[in-house]
Amino acid sequence: MRVRRLGWAGLEVEAAGRRLLIDYVQDLTPLFTGWQPGIGLAKASGRADAALVTHLHRDHTDATALVGALTRGAPLLRPAPGHGDDVDNVATLLGERELAEHDLGAEVVDTWSVHEFGPFTVTAVPSVDGLGDPQLNWVLEAEGQRVFHGGDTMFHGWWWLVARRFAPFDAAFLPANGAVVDAPHLQPPSPVAAAMDPLQAAAAAKILAARHAVPMHYETEQPFKIPGYVEVGDPEGEFREHAGQRAHVLPVGEWLDLAA
Repeated sequence: MRVRRLGWAGLEVEAAGRRLLIDYVQDLTPLFTGWQPGIGLAKASGRADAALVTHLHRDHTDATALVGALTRGAPLLRPAPGHGDDVDNVATLLGERELAEHDLGAEVVDTWSVHEFGPFTVTAVPSVDGLGDPQLNWVLEAEGQRVFHGGDTMFHGWWWLVARRFAPFDAAFLPANGAVVDAPHLQPPSPVAAAMDPLQAAAAAKILAARHAVPMHYETEQPFKIPGYVEVGDPEGEFREHAGQRAHVLPVGEWLDLAA
């Protein structure tokens, strides 16, 4: 199995000639209005046989990109819709609407559910979203290797349970930008990061016994600044410091061959 980092939280995974996408996004401008198209995001190298999304925030679910990247009728797994009214779910409304408009037939799955697509065995595992929206993390197994994908989860108490069931991991892809969010529907705001910072990501990688700990959910080439979204200054550098020899900073567009 090999894994290619596609930018932000996107991954492309190949095994036995089949391809799977996780959090595949090609347009972040609906959420990050200062994002420059064409910078920091790579396209899938071919049509994919399945896709997973961790949650319905628009920087993790891009229905237009998925339509262009998936084979016809390919399965798409997603977490449940949010609870409450449109104010409660404001961060997921666009993602939900776009999925419905493109009729992708996304399947809502439960935590700990197991799914098989060709050579891939996928398990949805617990995650905690910093905005309170439903989120899953993913454990992906194929060809004797195992990968963890962390969406933009906060640090939580399920790491040890996931580790007991699945560790060690050949690679763990973990958010590391430590974004502090001040959004109109989340008042009063919290100074606590809504996604893991580099220290927390390194701690999660150690618990998961990851051979390769790969930071993601940041983009050093983008000069975007949006009100109410403040990242740590140097996600890569801080992650290297905290994760040590486990750290594997993978540039956007490059592959990590887990059989090597």
